[in-house]
Amino acid sequence: MTPPHLSRRGVLAGAASLGAALAPTHAQAAQTAEPRPQDRPKKAVVFRNVRPFAARDAVDLTVVDGVISDGPAPKGAKVVYGDGRIALPALVDAHIHPDKTSFGGDWVSRKPASGIAEYCAQDVELFRSQKRPVGERAYGLMAHAVTRGTRAMRAHADVAPAYGLAGLEGVAEARERLSDALDVQIVAFPQHGVVRTPGTAKLLEDAARAGLVDMIGGIDPISFDNALDEQLDLVFDLADRYGVGVDIHLHDRDEKGTKVLRGIIERTRALSLRGKVTVSHVFCLPFLKGAELDAMASDLADMDIALTTVSPNESLVLPIGKLREHGVRVGLGSDGVRDAWSPFGNADMLHRAHILGWVTDVRLDEELTDCYTVGTHGGADVMGLPRVDFTPGSPADFVLLRGECVPQVVVDMPQRDMVVHGGQVVARAGELV
Repeated sequence: MTPPHLSRRGVLAGAASLGAALAPTHAQAAQTAEPRPQDRPKKAVVFRNVRPFAARDAVDLTVVDGVISDGPAPKGAKVVYGDGRIALPALVDAHIHPDKTSFGGDWVSRKPASGIAEYCAQDVELFRSQKRPVGERAYGLMAHAVTRGTRAMRAHADVAPAYGLAGLEGVAEARERLSDALDVQIVAFPQHGVVRTPGTAKLLEDAARAGLVDMIGGIDPISFDNALDEQLDLVFDLADRYGVGVDIHLHDRDEKGTKVLRGIIERTRALSLRGKVTVSHVFCLPFLKGAELDAMASDLADMDIALTTVSPNESLVLPIGKLREHGVRVGLGSDGVRDAWSPFGNADMLHRAHILGWVTDVRLDEELTDCYTVGTHGGADVMGLPRVDFTPGSPADFVLLRGECVPQVVVDMPQRDMVVHGGQVVARAGELV
């Protein structure tokens, strides 16, 4: 999703009331008219002496109006010196919960919990105990993600009677503050259940009707909501009526999970929502083997249903290679960061690519490079963003860092010396510019 742009309503409001007496002559209009797009000054930056994808030989990257250019740099272009640093595509966090975080605040001691309902109750306790509003906490986490090289994220914000729309509004506030540095899609996420918690369905519709969200979420329609058809029908109907996407959390590891997947595939086909649906976690897929996995992957690809994983452990990470063979889009995400569910997490997607390699026990250079690719191209594909590949027309969203090669970067996780978004340096040495 492109960042919000400033409206011109304030500039134009009331212009008609000035009357014809103040209307400019044709000559004056010609002098004061806005320049044509081709005549406007271009924002040009040259990144000198950088090594895209750790190439042996350094080059100069010319960026014009936020994209890589193959032409000469316009006169007066700004110069940024890379000093031989590696240039790598900026990362995409395809699944994160910034509204829940305590990141940047006082330490939170967690209590024992078993099952989603108990975690939800602790979410509410944490929400009520926080001195900082959602917008401030979300901004702190999302800004931190930018300094670690994240170009875009899909942010899930809880929607439930306990919060109303405060989570969505707070994340939207943080998105606006970071609009020059981060692209954000917002999901209305019914963590407390769509059906089991009365009032949630109306809040989801309110959020969609108000244009607050890019996607409507769902969670474990069978094992948690105990309402497979009712939940999926409601979520998909809202997406269809309000022109938004769907992103459903699915944690079931057995036939309940595959039954939900079949229901999602059927509704995606029936409502012509191909390419607008994502399923997160999908813990049932790693337990499918052989022909059964191939058949499910083929059906997901046929409806262009995307998947995300947070690489939680070896047994629950998605079979990314097999899914990609079938053409399924797969992205990588942070999930929760220092919330009621876990004290861990840092919104650093390079670290998450490192974890993906760790839990899948990769050793080879191409395997380590693939982990980075899932965190960049994979997430971009899930969010519908163009890939960053440094070819002409590619978005100028990249990181500059010291290193030898991509596999070594994944293992060592060096400091992101510069983070570039839309051709502009937005962070240096771990701090926003």
